[in-house]
Amino acid sequence: MGRKFAIGLAVFAVLGVAGAVLFQKPIGAWVFGRAVEANASRDTAAQLDDGLHIGLCGTGSPMPNIDRAGPCNIVIAGKQMFIVDVGEGGARNISLMGVNAGDADALLLTHFHSDHLDGMGPLMLNHWIRGSNAAPLPVYGPVGVEAIVYGFNAAYATDDTYRTAHHGEEVAPSAGGGAEARPFEMEGDSSVILESSGLTITAFRVAHEPIDPSVGYRFDYAGRSVCISGDTIRSPNLERVCTGADVIVHEALQTAMVTQMQETLEAQGNANTAKVMFDIKDYHTSPEDAAKSAQVAGTKMLVLSHLVPPLPSSFLYPAFLGDAEDHFDGPIVVGEDGMFFSLPANGDTIEQSQLM
Repeated sequence: MGRKFAIGLAVFAVLGVAGAVLFQKPIGAWVFGRAVEANASRDTAAQLDDGLHIGLCGTGSPMPNIDRAGPCNIVIAGKQMFIVDVGEGGARNISLMGVNAGDADALLLTHFHSDHLDGMGPLMLNHWIRGSNAAPLPVYGPVGVEAIVYGFNAAYATDDTYRTAHHGEEVAPSAGGGAEARPFEMEGDSSVILESSGLTITAFRVAHEPIDPSVGYRFDYAGRSVCISGDTIRSPNLERVCTGADVIVHEALQTAMVTQMQETLEAQGNANTAKVMFDIKDYHTSPEDAAKSAQVAGTKMLVLSHLVPPLPSSFLYPAFLGDAEDHFDGPIVVGEDGMFFSLPANGDTIEQSQLM
């Protein structure tokens, strides 16, 4: 009886495979159609309750990592949306997370290292076409952002004319392509750069020499707050400005791991890359120091991002964290692309989900 059942099951499996191959084209078309319907109607922001929301559209670094885009963060406050930094692959992930870049009110840059802005081109295009925006994407940053925006606009100017000629003014208004620089001066160690509909955005200085200025951002809305560190060593100014924040999204470099990479590269005779590994240790924050900052600031949750070195598996997370959990009383999350955190208005909970 058992043998007959096994034979019958095998025959059924063979027939199933044969049927799938025979009808692959119509089955594939049906599956594709269902996927198109599901994704075309997806609008993450429209489904959110009032509050402050943070999405990780990129948690990587310049080191290659197939699972992580360059530094990129989405902040949604009520009906307002901002992107903080947009590294390579960040614009792609924004779309994969079901967020419409056409709805972005602005891009905020923490500093002008290439890995924090080399996704600007696709973001400008998506902001323009997906939103049929008649005005360029505002780009806030310290003084000097004008040159960055000018360069991207120059690079994309010819393509912009093609898009309008092909899709027409209704979809691609000729005045809406590119970006517009919104530079701000840092007066002291922190400065409010935007107040709108109950949202306050504060830029604050961090230490990332020789880059100057380099800033982080604090967002306050509906009784909730989040800080994004930008690139920095441990920063007393961040600890001061971010006091009481619900969430700190902080960059992190595990010194022991990078030192191991440096020593291996030196042994293999790769002096240039070994020198880079040596140099980057002096202007980033270890997970342990990020945890100490979170404890001093009294934040509820620490989320680590801009991870160095690449982590191809979550199995490596404990080694990456080192002793960080000994220095912070709250939860520490090793950030992954697609993570999303919701802070309901005037509450104290933090809800975590995965959007891709």
